[in-house]
Amino acid sequence: MTKEYTIEDLPGVGAATAEKLRDSGYIDLMSIATASPTELIDSAGMGEAVAKKIIAVARTKLDMGFESGEDLLKKREQVIKISTGSKEFDKLIGGGIETSAVTEAYGAFGSGKTSLAHQLAVNVTLPKEEGGANGIAIWIDSEGTLRPEFLIKLAEAKKIDQKEFLKNFKGVRSFNSDHQMLLAEKIEDLIKQNLPIKLIIIDSLMSHFRSDFSGRSQLADRQQKLNKHLHVLLKLAHNYNIAVYITNQVMSKPDTFFGDPTEAIGGHVLHHASTYRIYLRRGKKGTRVAKLVDAPALPEGEAIFEVTNEGIKDV
Repeated sequence: MTKEYTIEDLPGVGAATAEKLRDSGYIDLMSIATASPTELIDSAGMGEAVAKKIIAVARTKLDMGFESGEDLLKKREQVIKISTGSKEFDKLIGGGIETSAVTEAYGAFGSGKTSLAHQLAVNVTLPKEEGGANGIAIWIDSEGTLRPEFLIKLAEAKKIDQKEFLKNFKGVRSFNSDHQMLLAEKIEDLIKQNLPIKLIIIDSLMSHFRSDFSGRSQLADRQQKLNKHLHVLLKLAHNYNIAVYITNQVMSKPDTFFGDPTEAIGGHVLHHASTYRIYLRRGKKGTRVAKLVDAPALPEGEAIFEVTNEGIKDV
């Protein structure tokens, strides 16, 4: 078995420097190999010669990981689609919420983001042929929106053993952005304990980042931390074939004269990290509308669904 190199194996990187690098988002050889010397000088306070040397060493140690088309296709065949509960919604997003990907749902209050999270947390436990992934969900709750009593109702509607479901489900409340980031990093420990985690929910991703960093002067710091957080989530999704579902808030754009004046918060860092982006809004007669905004190899489109006491259903 080949040795896995860590950043401590790089020349001139001791424990203190490694900690500074990790705090700035450089958590593995790949992130250092793709950094510029200036970035490392700024984040870890090292000299230019050292920065250039560790980037060069990281690049030589790294298997840049090109795979054949056959291998890539095999990987795609491992991907599982978790049903939303609505056939129309599933069809819109290519069959369900995908593992090995980050799906962002954004919309105003009451648009169905958290209801969808509850439904996915239940559906993930179903067998694959029933729209599940034979796995369990981890929920990081930043807004106090997680409702175990609603989960029980949804489990009951799907004829899932409630006791068994609640025992396996894992939820945790986060109290600030640092705590949220730490919780995401700890998920890998749970996976190593052989827990069959197939879904990570963060509801909502940006609320702590929004309150912890206020004003334009702190925007660069916020985006740097957000980038690190998303990097951890993407790595979990890819390395362990897990679906990551994040909800996001919106802000209104007063300069929009045509169409919907709302936009997801989080900037380009978040928009580029999300594989699938879905905009949810209220429709007519209590329905909800899902609009696919961004997805690889899928056309833009819309689906109408409803949120009921028994979960998400087609209208």
